Amino acid sequence: MQIIQNRRTFLAGLTAAAGAELLKVRPSSAAAEPAPETTSVRLPRWIGGAYCWAGLYTAGELLRAEGFTDVQYVQGDPNVDQSVWIARGETDFSLNYAAVHVASIDAGVPIKVLGGLHSGCLELIANDSVHSIKDLRGKRVGVFDLETAGYVLVALMARYVGLDPVKDIEWVIVPNDETMANSFVEGKFDAFLGQPPVVQGLRPRKIGHTILNSTIDPPWSQHFCCMISATEDYVNKHPVATKRVLRAIFKSADLCASDPELVARQLVDRAFVPSYEIALQTLNDIRYDRWHDYDAEASLLFYALRMQETGMIKSSPREIIANGTDWRFLNELRRELKS
Repeated sequence: MQIIQNRRTFLAGLTAAAGAELLKVRPSSAAAEPAPETTSVRLPRWIGGAYCWAGLYTAGELLRAEGFTDVQYVQGDPNVDQSVWIARGETDFSLNYAAVHVASIDAGVPIKVLGGLHSGCLELIANDSVHSIKDLRGKRVGVFDLETAGYVLVALMARYVGLDPVKDIEWVIVPNDETMANSFVEGKFDAFLGQPPVVQGLRPRKIGHTILNSTIDPPWSQHFCCMISATEDYVNKHPVATKRVLRAIFKSADLCASDPELVARQLVDRAFVPSYEIALQTLNDIRYDRWHDYDAEASLLFYALRMQETGMIKSSPREIIANGTDWRFLNELRRELKS
């Protein structure tokens, strides 16, 4: 585990103008609450990537306004999904696909899903032999392994249109994002589920085409793609701090939606991502305003039901909700931050 940024280095990269913009905190929010039980929080970071985590990355300065003096962005083991980081106690919060949270809850990981951040950052990219998900029958699909989000989500999409993801699709294992794109270009498989920055890198080169975009294609676009969770221990011990962290993330999401140019520049200036162009394109592609009105519980239920149908989880959807969610902070913040 590597701690990338503490508060001091985190603040050093801010310009005065951007800092002022980020610090627009309503006085009726944090000022009227008890002090946070802790002033420390550990958030996940993926070195050199995770462009769709912008709402999490730009929350740091807002956390200072919420009373936090020790904001750490932590890079865990890059060879495992970040759901493992929070399961190991390396981070206090996590931002991950709804389906991954469902799998973690089903496995007994002590987390609480607190709300959704945005809808859609994924595109199912295919070659000219594939024009719809049904065309994946008998085709090869690239995935990192058969337990990662890429496999789970494509398998759910396939099952949704009547395919058997085990019998009808040949799964090709590739080691990482860079190899995934190169292997697709080389024709080693027919389709894969892309995320920023891979999709944005292929698009100008006119390589492949999108057969499903989770931002705009229902039913996937009608639910949260990525949702926020925290360790059960952090939530139970620090409810005031938990609410303040969530408020900072939601305010950051609003900033992503209202001023993508500012956020893209901050992501690069503070070394979260390397490319301003890809950051801006990603921010323009993703709907960061959805947290205000999408139903977080409905999104988890949607994925839990699909995963139960495919035998990926043993718990019922209602057990997932009962064991792994806490919506009280979300409900309070929606009232407070209503535009």
